[in-house]
Amino acid sequence: MVKNIVLWVVIAVVLMSLFESFNSGESQGRTMDYTTFVHEVSQDQVQEVVFNGQVINGVKRSGEKFTTVMPIHDSAILDSLLTHNVRATGTKPEEPSLLFSILVSWFPMLLLIGVWLFYMRSMQGGSKGNPMSFGKSKAKLLSENQVKTTFADVAGCDEAKEDVEELVDFLKDPSKYQKLGGRIPRGVLMVGPPGTGKTLLARAIAGEAKVPFFSISGSDFVEMFVGVGASRVRDMFATAKKNAPCIIFIDEIDAVGRKRGIGMGGGHDEREQTLNQLLVEMDGFEGFEAVIVIAATNRPDVLDPALLRPGRFDRQVMVGLPDVRGREQILKVHMRRVPVAKDVDAAVLARGTPGFSGAELANLVNEAALAAARANLRNVTMREFELAKDKLLMGAERRSMAMNEHEKINTAYHEAGHTIVGRLVPDHDPVYKVSIIPRGRALGVTMYLPEQDRYSHSKQYLLSNICTLFAGRIAEGLMFGDSAVTTGASNDIERATDIARKMVTRWGMSDKLPPMQFDQDRDASLYLGGGTTQTMPISDKTTLIIDEEVSGIINSCYAKAKSLLEENKDILEAMKDALLKYETLDALQIDDLMARRPCRPPVPESSDSKDDDKSDKTEKSTDDKNSDDKNVRADDDKEPGSESKDARQDDKSGARDGDETTDTDDQDKK
Repeated sequence: MVKNIVLWVVIAVVLMSLFESFNSGESQGRTMDYTTFVHEVSQDQVQEVVFNGQVINGVKRSGEKFTTVMPIHDSAILDSLLTHNVRATGTKPEEPSLLFSILVSWFPMLLLIGVWLFYMRSMQGGSKGNPMSFGKSKAKLLSENQVKTTFADVAGCDEAKEDVEELVDFLKDPSKYQKLGGRIPRGVLMVGPPGTGKTLLARAIAGEAKVPFFSISGSDFVEMFVGVGASRVRDMFATAKKNAPCIIFIDEIDAVGRKRGIGMGGGHDEREQTLNQLLVEMDGFEGFEAVIVIAATNRPDVLDPALLRPGRFDRQVMVGLPDVRGREQILKVHMRRVPVAKDVDAAVLARGTPGFSGAELANLVNEAALAAARANLRNVTMREFELAKDKLLMGAERRSMAMNEHEKINTAYHEAGHTIVGRLVPDHDPVYKVSIIPRGRALGVTMYLPEQDRYSHSKQYLLSNICTLFAGRIAEGLMFGDSAVTTGASNDIERATDIARKMVTRWGMSDKLPPMQFDQDRDASLYLGGGTTQTMPISDKTTLIIDEEVSGIINSCYAKAKSLLEENKDILEAMKDALLKYETLDALQIDDLMARRPCRPPVPESSDSKDDDKSDKTEKSTDDKNSDDKNVRADDDKEPGSESKDARQDDKSGARDGDETTDTDDQDKK
């Protein structure tokens, strides 16, 4: 609207200017200097002149037209004209039209107003209508016919679907509850890690209930102007009431619903005003207007308690990471859009991807489809799914990275040490694959996959993890001497130390200290507004005991891992040779080496997706590897000596710790 007004104003001014120029430029004959004009008058060559101010237009007796300008006032020219019988007339000086004068005088101001309105409109994201309506809600409305998602499109969260089924029933038939005096929850808070399907579930609720669906992000409420957030909240709820029954979905509500009093803004912080208005609106519905607020967040601990009380968000629905059955269902949903080969088994893939969210499983299917397209296959085979899984778990291969022979040998010993100790210590996840092909920031990779989803960890499991983490460094020292130990184990040392310290300070696994918490969660402290200098109130004596206990655990595990490798030095040599020969060893080849048998060559892979022999080999290999739970990923708990994907990729020393890429947990997905 503003653009059109400014454009038409500019066009009008240009047209008026052109019109005036054409009028003023009407042909008046050739230009003559004033001296020549006086001379020709004296020679009786001029027939008629017209005075227009100092401009003189005339016609010679020959009929030629001319124009000249009187430089100064010359009264003698009139006597000369009369003497030589020249007809002289005068005209009033031409003035611009009233419209043109108004446009010229007001154009700068109109242009400034237009630019200001355009700037204001652009600040509102191009919202239509009144440019000053920046206080209007930015929620996107999807009508009941536009929402096509149903519960059939949602998989892997059966409990969450059960929790929201009565919301659908209420939106379809609210009188059923009203006549019995029941009150449906006015707000439902969906809590869960990123990518678990919170938004999808909210859309499915609207699709099942066939009601309008308002969608907005928590960050859309706050702008640079004070009061805009509260105004948008009021407008959003007013619009929702007009479309009742309906659903309002606020994604990432922690952007606007954080606890008040935290931060530098104080009581006049814009987010705080927005939150206050949201609290009022959610608890201020008049009667049963069938407006249900659904919000999603992965940080419920930072939300204001007033937002979570009954009457606002009465119910919290946990949308967690899917279990093995849920992962299988999610994979089947995404495989509908992909032509898969006969050898693809969603159940096998589900067992191999614990800790994966729905979004990551969708990405897994997509990566497999891309791999098949690069290989010019007609459909996606199990091999492509395995390659995609390895890429997501360990990172993309960097075969172009040049490593000298000594570094390759050192990396092979390092990874072989991880693998051997991982196979020998009790209560440890089975070794799935080991490779000396550089991936991401790591020079080598050792993958561990648990036999089942883990939600808690025993002390023995943690100790075994520490042993395995130190095994790579120990193997380097055994084969090349302590002076040749490299920086490749820097991340292993960091993670092992973290596990040991948490065992003492958080999990009560110390023999000298009572089961008390002596350490504070630094990440949670920062999220909740705490400073980086906050510490637990512990004495110097207790701190000394903690250090002694942590050192004791580290030394004990280090000695145990060293003893295991010294006893199996022949296996270490054989595994090093096999890694240098094949670069990657699977579970079957590792079994051969651990049993001191010759290492079998890897199963050849055919590029033809229709090759039945290839499918049989793939299925046979998969069935054999199921005995080791090869297709199951790392456990689901943050605590066991593992770290997030970002941390694993940030091994600054270029660590060879492949297990750092896979011995991971549920937090990798968060």
